[in-house]
Amino acid sequence: MPKKNPYDFTVIISVSMLVIIGIIMVFSSSFSYSLVRMNDGYYFLKRVLIWATIGTGAMVFCARFKYWYWAKYANLLFFVSLVLLVVVLTPIGINRNGAQRWLGAGPITIMPSEVAKFAAIIFVSTSITRKKEKIKSFVYGVLPFLMIIGIYFGLIFAQPDFSTAFVVAVVIMAMVFVGGMKMSHFVGLAGTGLAGIGGMITYLVIKGESYKARRVTSFLDPWADPRDTGFQAVQSLLALGSGGLFGRGLGRSVQKHFYLPEPQNDFIFAIIGEELGFIGGATIILLFMLLIWRGIRIAINAPDLLSCLMATGIISMITVQVIINIAVATSSMPVTGMPLPFISFGGSSLVIFMAAIGVLLNISRYTILDRS
Repeated sequence: MPKKNPYDFTVIISVSMLVIIGIIMVFSSSFSYSLVRMNDGYYFLKRVLIWATIGTGAMVFCARFKYWYWAKYANLLFFVSLVLLVVVLTPIGINRNGAQRWLGAGPITIMPSEVAKFAAIIFVSTSITRKKEKIKSFVYGVLPFLMIIGIYFGLIFAQPDFSTAFVVAVVIMAMVFVGGMKMSHFVGLAGTGLAGIGGMITYLVIKGESYKARRVTSFLDPWADPRDTGFQAVQSLLALGSGGLFGRGLGRSVQKHFYLPEPQNDFIFAIIGEELGFIGGATIILLFMLLIWRGIRIAINAPDLLSCLMATGIISMITVQVIINIAVATSSMPVTGMPLPFISFGGSSLVIFMAAIGVLLNISRYTILDRS
């Protein structure tokens, strides 16, 4: 059994600060919305506190649960995640704003796509470890994981949720790459993927009639259609721009008052920029950079291939979501529904991310790191 070390203090501190900031900003950004729509200004605060408590419990459990034990449950997690993704597309699934992404009843709901991220990391890392001698082969090593990507992508995209499907695909490919696939295979697949995305965007632009086509093109000039497809981007940029260096002050956002729809979710970074200014936004980015850097260090120094791949998947998932969320808030890419890890409101997302951090912390106990 590998020698145990202390948990990585840097990871604990950075995640704790992000979660605390998230709780504060969810309350600040949602008070007006929840007061009018839910008749309770503390509606989202009470729920985020409950989910943060559950998430903390999940993180503590996963931090104490030896990472190699997850391999025993990899197939079960994969099967359960697929079942949930199929069930959510049936009449049992809950439809909100044209998207069918939730399961549950009343105020308690879960997003199967969030469970799928965690399950994919465990299953793929375990599978690569078991067949590491075949990963150099495209047919026997890479193709099976492309099929897994296709299954996950198809089921999540059908909800529809392109951004989450994209994240799952990127995370799996990152693990396969680190697992030892040939560079020629990686370059070929990356080129094919980029060509496919480019082709899809071109098709939407040429078609030009659908809402998605206008959504893709509006980010180039949101003010060309500020009342429709460019509305969210314009309001987000106004929030960020009006914050200045130090911000309007905590709780003093203007855009959260029904300008940005559901500001506690996808556009919470814009509210942070408005209320806490450039300093606040930069602090959030620096905390994520610190967490990502430490996660990469853990992956590089991991004691075995399984832990290296798990750490790679976890930190890739966090990195991709942070980039997409902030890029959307700054109108650097088309608007898409992607929560900011540990900060945006969302029970399933918060619990899954904190559980994943727990796995990363457990790996850090068996990793030789400079812990100063």
